[in-house]
Parts: sequence; C-alpha cells; structure tokens
Amino acid sequence: MQSSDKELVQFVVAALAHHGVRQVVLSPGSRNSSFAIAFDAHPQFETLVVHDERAAAFIALGWAQQTQTPVAICCTSGSACLNYYPALSEAYYRNIPIVALTADRPAKWINQGDGQTIVQAEVFKNHAHAYLGFDEDQFVADPQTTAQLHAFLQILQQPWTGPIHLNIGLNEPLYGQAAFQDFKFPEISSEYPQAPLPDFSLLSGKKIMVLVGQMDPNPALAFQLALFAKYSNVVVLVENTSNLQHELFNACIDRSLNGFDAADPNYQPDVLISLGGAIVSKRIKAYLRQTPLQLHWRLASDFPDMNTFGLLSACLPINPSLFFKEILAEDLPLNSINFQGKWKALDYSAKDQQALFETAADTLFDYDIFAALQQVLPNAFTLHLANSSVVRYAQLFDPIEGIHYYSNRGTSGIDGSVSTAVGAALSSPEQHHLLVCGDTSFIYDSNALWTNPFPTNLKIIIIQNHGGGIFQIIPGPANSPLRAQYFEATHQKSPGKIAEGYGFEVHYISNKNQLITTVENFLSNDIQLLEIQTDQEGNAQVLSDFFNFVKK
Repeated sequence: MQSSDKELVQFVVAALAHHGVRQVVLSPGSRNSSFAIAFDAHPQFETLVVHDERAAAFIALGWAQQTQTPVAICCTSGSACLNYYPALSEAYYRNIPIVALTADRPAKWINQGDGQTIVQAEVFKNHAHAYLGFDEDQFVADPQTTAQLHAFLQILQQPWTGPIHLNIGLNEPLYGQAAFQDFKFPEISSEYPQAPLPDFSLLSGKKIMVLVGQMDPNPALAFQLALFAKYSNVVVLVENTSNLQHELFNACIDRSLNGFDAADPNYQPDVLISLGGAIVSKRIKAYLRQTPLQLHWRLASDFPDMNTFGLLSACLPINPSLFFKEILAEDLPLNSINFQGKWKALDYSAKDQQALFETAADTLFDYDIFAALQQVLPNAFTLHLANSSVVRYAQLFDPIEGIHYYSNRGTSGIDGSVSTAVGAALSSPEQHHLLVCGDTSFIYDSNALWTNPFPTNLKIIIIQNHGGGIFQIIPGPANSPLRAQYFEATHQKSPGKIAEGYGFEVHYISNKNQLITTVENFLSNDIQLLEIQTDQEGNAQVLSDFFNFVKK
C-alpha cells in the first residue's frame, strides 16, 4: 500500500497512530494533500472530510468529547488554520484532546509574498498546551527528532489535556506516493503521581457546600458523592451539565437561589469544595463571591490559579472520586448540622411551585419547549444545548433521568453548537442525539449541514424567536433602545429554510396546543429538524413571571 512520498509526513502520521489518534477531520486543500494521502492509506485512521475549517474543528471537538480520545484536525496553509481557533479555545478550557495539524509553506517562504501564507508558528499559543514545528528542509528522522515528537504527543496522556498544535512546512510537489516506512517510537507512559490528600480534619463540624460544574458522566464520582451527601451538614449543588443525578443533590441552582435571603447565615457554607468545569449560574457565582468562606478547595489538575469565587485556598490535583472516597474512609464527625435540609427545603418549595406555573394558554414561549421536553424526551437521547438562553432555560428544570447533557461552556460561544453535535453523533452512531439551539446559533453554524455523511442519529430543535433572545433577559441591553438593532439583531430569516436548501426535510410549528404531540412525534420519526416559532417579545416576561411565581 502506498502512502505519501514525504518522509516527514509519514513520520508524523506514524507518531499520531502510535499515540492513539484514530480519527482525523480533514479540510480540503493543496498544502495538506500529502497528509490526506497518508491518512487515507494508513489502516488505523478513520477520516472525515469537512470543507469549513471552523465546522471541522468543532466536529472534532464533539467527537473527542464523546469518545474521550484525541482527534486530529488537518488543514492547508494560510488563513485556514485561523478558523480552528474558536473550537481550540473551547477545547482548551474543557480539557478536550485535539491535535491541530496545520500544513505550512517552508520557512524560507514566510513573509515573502508567496500565496496562501501567514505566520502559522505558535498562532494558537494562548490556547494550546504545546507547539511543535517541523520544516521539510531541515527534517531528519533521527533519535532526537523522534524523542521530541514523542514528548510532544505525550501531553495527550496527561490527567488534564486539551489542544496541541503541530505545524509542518512542506515543499512542492505534494501529491507523490511511496511505500510505507517503519518508524519506532518509545513506549507511552500514562503514570502520573497522585497529589497528597489534604487535611480532612479541617472539615469537621463545618457547613460544607459541594459545587459541581460541567463534567462528562462519571459513575464512580456519582456514587461517592451520593454517599457524602448523606451527611446533613453537606449540600451538593449540581447543574445539568455536570451529568450527576441523585435525589440528594440540588440540581436547579437558580430556581433555589431565587427564594432565599443571601444574607441569612443559615444558608452560608463554611467550606466550599468545587469541581468540574464552567458553572452556568451567575447567581451562585455572585452569592459565593460575597460569602465569607473559611476554606475553598478546588479539585482539578488544570488551571491551578483559577479562582472563580475569589476565595481559593488550594487547587488540589486529585481525582474527585478518590477524594470523596478518602473523606468517607476518614469517618469524620460531620453529621451534626442540618445545612442540607435548609437548602433542600428551598429546592422542594421552588419545584412544587414550578409544577403549578403556567404560561399563557394559546401563546408558545421558549419556556414551553423545555417544559415539553421534560415530559416527552426519552432517556435514550444524549442532549446537546446551545449557548445563551437555551442552556440557561435547561437549568430551570430537574435533569431528566438517564439523559447526558452537553454544552460548549468552555468559552460559552454560539459559534459551533451544530458542528459539535454533529461530531458527537458521528462518534456514536448507535446513540440518539438531540440538539436544542436558537435560530441565531443555528444560522451562525449552518455550514455544519454540509457534512457528508450527515449523522442520521442527530435531531435538531431550532427555537425561532427571530434574534438573540438572551438580550431580552440579561440586565442592561434588555432596556436599551438599541437592543433590537445592535444586540438582539432581530431578523425575519427562517433557519429551517436554510436546512431545506441542504436537502433536509423540516417540520414547523407555532401552535402551543400541538407542541407536546409534535415534539413527541418528531423524536420518534425520521425527520431531523423541527423549527418551533415562539413569541419574540413575550419570552422575557414569561421568565420574569416564572421567577416571581416560584418565589411564593
């Protein structure tokens, strides 16, 4: 079998295979054609061609997110690589392993007026954990170079990982073929020392709050945390994107925080233990930033200086499930304060009120869509939530049992929600996936519909409220006379019509009376896109009414 005739290309491809990369998302181009030839010929790689580099990178992110294995993206020289940046920054803040493999002109032609040429070296330096560049003119596959590339790719095996950038300068001609060469690389090490455990006696007799942000499903952690939550002085706050579900956990943080006095010391923790990634709730961030904590431990191997709440005592690079297992083994005298009961009372009260809350009888609002999903979404689905208002609405409802929740909360951008869901669905064709996104997010990332093959196991609900509805909700722009034009950017475009242009069948609904039946049928038939039109001006008022109602 023939590969690329470039030794450097074969060398890089062999190293990626050795380090466990199996999926490559390629964007068409000339300078990276040697890599396309090599990946296609190598038996260990599955390739996907995606024309738009921004979509390609988010598709890779969704794939890596689901499989928890590194995925490579490969593009031609010039501005192509810059389109990777949004997805790489998302991967950086969520520890998702992506290898950005960018083909380049040889160094001698950089800044010399040659076509399709920019300075690509370290172009992602603020959002990639490492950079390595090779130039074909100086390349020799010697032991030193082998060790250098091996050490670079070893980053993919660390407890924290994320994107890395490999830039390769290649000379023309680019399309030649030759037989495979055999390259040997050192054994991969996955042994990393475990950090020492902290002094658990500091927790004795304290009111403890555990706050969990975005995480992949983790059954071992869920088990240990549920045992820890049995202590009455422990309250566990989770968001749907934490993928932790248990009756002892408080899942709807904003719903609970809506109904208490922030100055009441009965609700204030002495100790905060935080873990996971981004927290959606602004209310809990604001609350903790004004709470006089005695101790805050963050359980993480990444970003040791991340001090979200302003009172970080220590960042502990400890496996969270091991951390809580060791606390339980200590059998500390923790069960003495009914701290959990006070927080659960807030949770139960708000939940009971929510069950009584109703929107206007005939009008369809954003809120209604999420209420409907609570009733009809089967637990066979993986749920993907676009940013802005969509992910916030989802946090107002208890997590649906058995559902895994995902959202691009690393940087919270709207730019790749469709592509990420496409990548996730492609990685697990046996699993059903549902993306809920706003009209603006969908239109922004509509190039994802260009993906071939498009995953048949992905369904998309588009909430059509004719603009960036989040700006009706957040303080400041909501009352600005410039809101519609500059912030919300209202429009009369139909995202569903864009999808139809790509050959998709789309169903449309604007009738509240048909919502439950339509969504239920949509989830069980072969139609992949559903556009739901909601009341543009009334959505913000409904949300305000909701918070006032559950406060009673």
